[in-house]
Amino acid sequence: MILIRDTPEGSHLKRGLNEACYCFFSTLANPTRLAILERLRGGTMNVSGLARELGQEQSMVSHNLKLLERCRFVVSEKKGKEKYASLNGDTVEALFRVAERHADMYCNSEANCAACG
Repeated sequence: MILIRDTPEGSHLKRGLNEACYCFFSTLANPTRLAILERLRGGTMNVSGLARELGQEQSMVSHNLKLLERCRFVVSEKKGKEKYASLNGDTVEALFRVAERHADMYCNSEANCAACG
């Protein structure tokens, strides 16, 4: 995806893309949502199982899943009374690969990325 277009006036984000990028990155900028994504890399889980494994209230996990679903990072399906979540592997696995590659290349000391928290 090309985010920037060059014009005689300079480089600018495509119209509307700024908002989409903000939604994309702000959805990922949450420790609970990242933990959900990381856990779902191991396979589909129900909400109560995610809550138990993450040590979070089920309502908190459900709220964060809803935000992940909105951006299509996660797909959910009802089976009986349970809601099961799984990754949009095309997007999320690519994001994890980029993050892991970045960390390997550039976050090699505490003065770099690892110290941002």
